[in-house]
Amino acid sequence: MTRLDGKTALITGAARGIGLAFAKAYIAEGARVAIADINIERARSSAAELGPAAIAVEFDVTRQDSIDAGVQSVVAELGGIDILINNAAIFTAAPIVEIDRADYARVFDINVAGTLFTLQAVAKHMIERGKGGKIINMASQAGRRGEPLVAVYCATKAAIISLTQSAGLNLIEHGINVNAIAPGVVDGEHWDGVDAFFAKYENKPLGQKKREVGEGVPFGRMGTAEDLVGMAIFLASSEADYIVSQTYNVDGGQWMS
Repeated sequence: MTRLDGKTALITGAARGIGLAFAKAYIAEGARVAIADINIERARSSAAELGPAAIAVEFDVTRQDSIDAGVQSVVAELGGIDILINNAAIFTAAPIVEIDRADYARVFDINVAGTLFTLQAVAKHMIERGKGGKIINMASQAGRRGEPLVAVYCATKAAIISLTQSAGLNLIEHGINVNAIAPGVVDGEHWDGVDAFFAKYENKPLGQKKREVGEGVPFGRMGTAEDLVGMAIFLASSEADYIVSQTYNVDGGQWMS
């Protein structure tokens, strides 16, 4: 018997990358999955690749009407939501004296408010349904410490760790476990953008920063999306029923806490 048999999961930002890896792993463990993404065409394509256990839903975490409609759509199509992964997020970087207020607001709106209000909408459904549930937020090693050029992103991920603690303490009375995963540096197409930020502000050739951070991981390489799926499965399973408000590092040894 697989660990998520009969469960349904909503994963935001799941049309590609880490979210899509989670969706594949959950389906392999017996779950049905909603691929929630602002890019609905890519979400539909990814869901089609995953087969009948996956559906696509348009989901903009910066708009409450989109969150509410998306949750209602998933409930209608899958019969309920047992698991939520708040994966949608964006990255930004700049020296402190160059941080732009509009960019700051956009990153916090997606990374923090998007996580909070998606969590809230799904938690309301879980409470009304009365079967509990599992909510997994995506934090980061960047939320454990500051970085000279990454103040805004680091602050959003520190907020996710704190939000996970508060939401977990508040919702466990309803049988809803809220926990988080803190990846380290994870390879993927998003790293082209990250690398470009550092190339700009540290005057490095494209690709150099990515190579440096990979070499700096004690494990010996950057992580992959597949390195994270074991923790995502565990936290969604009954094996994690007694785990509340925790953030787990899955980072090749980059941070110890």
